Amino acid sequence: MELWIQAIILGLIQGLTEYLPISSTGHIRISAAFLGIPDPGAAFTAVTQVGTALAVALYFRHDLKKMGLALVSGDKSSTDYQLGKYMVIATAPIVVIGFFFADFFENQARDLRVIAAALIIFGFLLWIVDKFSSQNRSATDLTSRNAVLIGISQALALIPGVSRSGATMTMARFLGFDRTAAARISFLLALPAILLAAGYQMRFIGDASDFTWQLTLIASIVAFVSGYATIDFILKWLAAHTFTIFAAYRIALGGFIIISIVFLNLDPRA
Repeated sequence: MELWIQAIILGLIQGLTEYLPISSTGHIRISAAFLGIPDPGAAFTAVTQVGTALAVALYFRHDLKKMGLALVSGDKSSTDYQLGKYMVIATAPIVVIGFFFADFFENQARDLRVIAAALIIFGFLLWIVDKFSSQNRSATDLTSRNAVLIGISQALALIPGVSRSGATMTMARFLGFDRTAAARISFLLALPAILLAAGYQMRFIGDASDFTWQLTLIASIVAFVSGYATIDFILKWLAAHTFTIFAAYRIALGGFIIISIVFLNLDPRA
């Protein structure tokens, strides 16, 4: 398969899965294994996420503009100022943990057995928390404590298969936020983390895979378009539905990977 076609496929997968609670990094890794494509690597994955980050920036441009103006003006009584501050607070855990354990997340954690286990375990957590948590808090009810807890959950998503949006939405639901608010908080708080990760990883593009800067750019553009559509879909979906279908999908996919490794001789490190 031509590399540019691989880039388009992986970019589409990245965009479709980044903001669904099913792990975009896990899906990139899984798709590559089943398509017979070498693992594109952590650098390719991180940089293509810039496309999905830009989709968030475009979708929530009015919110981000208000937050930026509030932060510049220093209006601490403004809810926009507070939300901007919480974006910074929630980013700290993933920066610290990512720095000290970068080698593990970029290498050993990309094992398909790790991904399968993460999909199943966090799929059950998502279903349980969503089913039994209250849902009477909106995004304006976010506090520093909530931001720290959501930030810690976001750091867990450095493990492929956990899902950044899945982990943060699960924590937000555990803290009592309604489903739409949980998604909105998840998307906004992920923005700085995605950009920082991409900034760190971009120097490694092409080092460990055949995906050059040109191919990574193609994938990022595809991820931007499909990511924007996914954001619009999930916010509308959660207004009337639960996370159950996503939890069930995660568990089924994780089980399928395990079966493929055990009975179909799928190489978990390929």
